[in-house]
Amino acid sequence: MEKTLKQDEIDALFDAARSSTPEALQAGEGAKAVAYNFSSAGQISTDQLHAISMLNDLFERNLTHSLAAWLRTRFQVNLVSAEQIQFNEFLLRIPEISYVASLRLEPLGAVSVLQLDLRLAPPMIDLLLGGEGREGPLRELTDIEESILGSVIEVICRELTAAWQTVDLSFNFERRQVQAQVARMMQVNEKTLCLSFEIRMPGSSGLLNLAFPAVVANTIMRRLTSDWGRRRSQSEDARTRVESAARKIRFGCSLQLPSVRVATGALENLAPGSLVRFDLPANASLLWRVGGQTLAHARVIRQGPHRAARIERFLAEAEA
Repeated sequence: MEKTLKQDEIDALFDAARSSTPEALQAGEGAKAVAYNFSSAGQISTDQLHAISMLNDLFERNLTHSLAAWLRTRFQVNLVSAEQIQFNEFLLRIPEISYVASLRLEPLGAVSVLQLDLRLAPPMIDLLLGGEGREGPLRELTDIEESILGSVIEVICRELTAAWQTVDLSFNFERRQVQAQVARMMQVNEKTLCLSFEIRMPGSSGLLNLAFPAVVANTIMRRLTSDWGRRRSQSEDARTRVESAARKIRFGCSLQLPSVRVATGALENLAPGSLVRFDLPANASLLWRVGGQTLAHARVIRQGPHRAARIERFLAEAEA
């Protein structure tokens, strides 16, 4: 049996056909294409940046405490930035007079670059030689000064290893590098993970910069992502285990009268068998205290051969 369309049904079909024409889509009724920026590929995600910040928070605290104790002065380290940039951009940030060293990262066998402002070198060296941390002019280091500053770099590497042990990386100080050698350590267009720290000392401040090659940055990102993924997936199980263990904790508790004031004269001639009158009604409820915290009002009862407490009302309810 054939179906005959009414005029309003025919009009609806034509309207639907017109709305799906290429002209209608070009007018803005369809989805629009957005140009893709290939330079943004491989950028640090929010989760990865948070994980990196957590690791470097530990590095900041450890380095602050260890160098402050070693140099016997106030010392503060703060993370300034964590970003992915090309190696040639990192090279442009290195001052002409600067301390640049190569660090070998095991077990990857890769090399990263450490750069320290030489403005920090004179007060550090003066403190290590028994001085007061006086500043000096910005100049190249002597062989002895370079050897002394190398011991500071060793401490930095030790604290980096301790902070980044969750990604199984060990930092080993190799040697100081001259500017011409630094430019050959990586491809100039290689994308690196750059971490910048601000170091503050009495009367002096400067930057400590670290540049990781792409192979190290990718490994760090993978391990951080998988580690945080495992933490999120195991958080409920861990919470259940902690709650189960917490339910087995035993706290000391007591049932006691509310605090009262007693005259000194009533306590002067106390003897066994004496009665001390408390200014409390006979039906006053006792306070049930657990772990030193008052939780509820209760009364003393007997349950079989044992004494017990019957909860009358919790303290929050009584105060309300």
